[in-house]
Amino acid sequence: MIKRIEISDARYQLGGNAGSDAIHQNPVYSYAVTQLFDDSGNIGYGLAFTLGQGNELVCKAAQYYAKQLQGKDIEELMSDFGAFFKKLSDDQQFRWLGPHKGIVHLALASVTNACYDLWAKKRGLPLWKLLIDLSPQEIINTLDFSYLEDELTKEQALQMLLEQQKTKSTRTPILTAGYPGYDTSIGWFNYSDEMVRANCHKAIAEGFKAMKLKVGSPDFERDIRRANIVREVAGDAVKVMLDANQQWNLPQAIQICDRLKEMNPYWIEEPTHPDDVLAHQILAKAISPIKLAIGEHVPNKVVFKNYLQTGAASFIQVDAVRVGGVSEFITVSLLCKKFGIPVVPHVGDMGQLHQHLVLFNHITVGHEALFLEHIPHLKPHFLHPAQIVNGSYVTPQEAGSSCELKSLT
Repeated sequence: MIKRIEISDARYQLGGNAGSDAIHQNPVYSYAVTQLFDDSGNIGYGLAFTLGQGNELVCKAAQYYAKQLQGKDIEELMSDFGAFFKKLSDDQQFRWLGPHKGIVHLALASVTNACYDLWAKKRGLPLWKLLIDLSPQEIINTLDFSYLEDELTKEQALQMLLEQQKTKSTRTPILTAGYPGYDTSIGWFNYSDEMVRANCHKAIAEGFKAMKLKVGSPDFERDIRRANIVREVAGDAVKVMLDANQQWNLPQAIQICDRLKEMNPYWIEEPTHPDDVLAHQILAKAISPIKLAIGEHVPNKVVFKNYLQTGAASFIQVDAVRVGGVSEFITVSLLCKKFGIPVVPHVGDMGQLHQHLVLFNHITVGHEALFLEHIPHLKPHFLHPAQIVNGSYVTPQEAGSSCELKSLT
C-alpha cells in the first residue's frame, strides 16, 4: 500500500554550452520527481523533464495528482491503470489547463512513471522485464485509448499484441546484444566547429553508428558548414541526424532543408512549430526523400495520431517524461506500429527510463530496434546510470526503471 508521497524539484546546471540548441541557449536540466513510498519499503521514482523555470509548477500539479494514490495498493492500481489514468487526465478542473498538455500533463507523467517504477520494484524486476512478461490483456489494461478509436481501438491493439506474441522469442537476443544508441552530445548548438569535429571522432571511437547535430542558426551557411563537417568525419556508413528544435518557419524550412539534402541526413528533427501538423505535411512532401522526425514537444497521443494520419513524420520521438508517462508512451507506440512508423524516443530522462521502454517496444510490440538517443550529461546524478558499451545500451538488471536520483536516495 502507498503510505507516503514526496514531490521534489531537482535542477542541474550544465556547463560548457552542453544542452544548447537553436531555441534553448542555456538550459537547466530539471526534473519534477514523484516518490511513492509503500509499506514494504519500496520507493517508486517518477520523472517529468523541464529546462528549469516552471519546474516548481509541475511539482505543484504532481502533488495534486499524487495525493489520489494515498492508501492504494500498487498491484490493484496497475491491474486497471488505464481507467485510473483516464480519471486523472480528465480531472474536471485540471483538464481545463490542458487538456492533456503543458504543466498538468507533465505532472501526470511524473506520477504515472512513479507508479510503473514502484510496480516493477514490488515485483523485484527491471521495468523492461515486467513489461515484456505481461500478457497482452494485462498490457491493454494499463492503457487509455480515448480519442484514438477512429484509428486504434482497445480490441485492435489487443489483437496486434497477440499477433506479435508468435514471434516474440525471435527478438529477445537484443537483451544480450544491447540496444543501439546514437550520440546527441557531439554537436550542441553553441559548440565550436572544432569541438564538433573532435566530438565526432570521439563518438566513432566509442562505437556509435549514428549521431546528431543541432542546427537552426540565423546564418544558414553555418548549419550547412557544420553538417558537412559531421558528414566528412562520420563518412557515409554513419547515420547523421539534424535537429532544428522548431527554429524555422515553413518557407525557411523548405529552403534550408533543400540545401541540406547534399549531406544526406538520416532525418531532420523538429523543423518548425510542433503544433503545426499541416506545415510538417507540406514540408515532408516538399523535401522528400529527406525524412522528418517529430515528438520531443508533442504532448499527447491525439496530436501524434494527427501526425500519423497526415503522413507528416517518418520517425516518432514520443517521450515518456513529456506525454502522460509510460502508459501513454505505450499507447502511442501501438498506434505507430499500426501505421508502420518507427518509434525512436526523445530521452528527456537522458535514456534512463527509455532504455527499458525500447526493449519492450522491440520485443513485445515488434518495432525495429533502430537506436536510442544518448545524452551523458546527467549520468553522475543517477544511482544506476545507463551504461553504454561500444555504442549500445547495456540491458539494465536492477529492479525498477533506473530513475533514482542520488540526491533523493
